[in-house]
Amino acid sequence: ETKPETVAAEDGYAEGRIGTVMETYFFNYSVNSAYVCTEFEEYVPSEGNELLVTEVTIKNTDRESIVMWDDDFQVQWNDDAEDAYAFPITEGVDGDLETVSDEQLPCEYELAVDEERTGLLVFEVPEGNKDFSISYLEFFDDGSAEGAEGDTFFVFFTAEDRT
Repeated sequence: ETKPETVAAEDGYAEGRIGTVMETYFFNYSVNSAYVCTEFEEYVPSEGNELLVTEVTIKNTDRESIVMWDDDFQVQWNDDAEDAYAFPITEGVDGDLETVSDEQLPCEYELAVDEERTGLLVFEVPEGNKDFSISYLEFFDDGSAEGAEGDTFFVFFTAEDRT
């Protein structure tokens, strides 16, 4: 069995593909698979959109438990528009965010030291795109009001079409 390629950031940036293990300061993550579809667990996207379903594995490599949020990750698609990105879908119920499927990574969750978790991140994206990237931006709470940004990680891929 070959070990997956591992990529760390150089000069603030790192880029990978499906299956690449991205080494961030706090955790490693990989995008394992991705497909677009027109409906997911009875969630139907708005007119002109479809759903991008990605499976992601995250492993805490830090020295303490870390809190993760689904919107730590965002998706981009091939479009020069400033709003050509989205965060994972979560249904708002009385102000509480909930996933639409048990297979999705929760809106917020804790990873123990060395804990690994695999789940889905589902995004609503404009119809007709097939090439995407999922990004993560490191953020350090340095005590200042705005905090400090670290490295940015991108995983580029072409989604399978299941529409």
